[in-house]
Amino acid sequence: MSNEQFEELFSAHFPSLRNYLYYRCGDPEIASDLAQEAFMKLWEKKDKIDLSNTVGLLYKISLDLWISKVRHQKVQKKYSAFIEEVDYHTPEDEADYQALVQSYEKALEEMPDNQREVFLMSRHDALKYNEISERLGIGVKAVEKRMKNALAFLRSALNYEKRKK
Repeated sequence: MSNEQFEELFSAHFPSLRNYLYYRCGDPEIASDLAQEAFMKLWEKKDKIDLSNTVGLLYKISLDLWISKVRHQKVQKKYSAFIEEVDYHTPEDEADYQALVQSYEKALEEMPDNQREVFLMSRHDALKYNEISERLGIGVKAVEKRMKNALAFLRSALNYEKRKK
């Protein structure tokens, strides 16, 4: 796909794609962001796609992005609800929780980049392994191995922090 073909596709289909996403989410800013992201993903795959079905692919990519966003929002809501339900009985409990959060953040910083990337895509963005493998351009087995190593790294780092106390 050439630059000119992409510009024509963008000009012809961006408004309808944005409207499609707007009807799904009800927020014009989110719809615009997702539509732009869908075009970016299409551009990234420009050499691998069949030009006869670019519009269909564009809508499929945008729907996948929307579903990922909804999943992420559900995870955030669950986490927020959980945090609100948590009743810290004592200041010591609050301090322990804060120490755990700091240990977790420190462990994430120290984690190797490829493991951290897969871990955050899985746990924070709620992506499935096959979605992660597509986005990173690696096999599902590689994603599984990186995730296994990331979880082992976290377990080790957080247990080490516990033992230090």
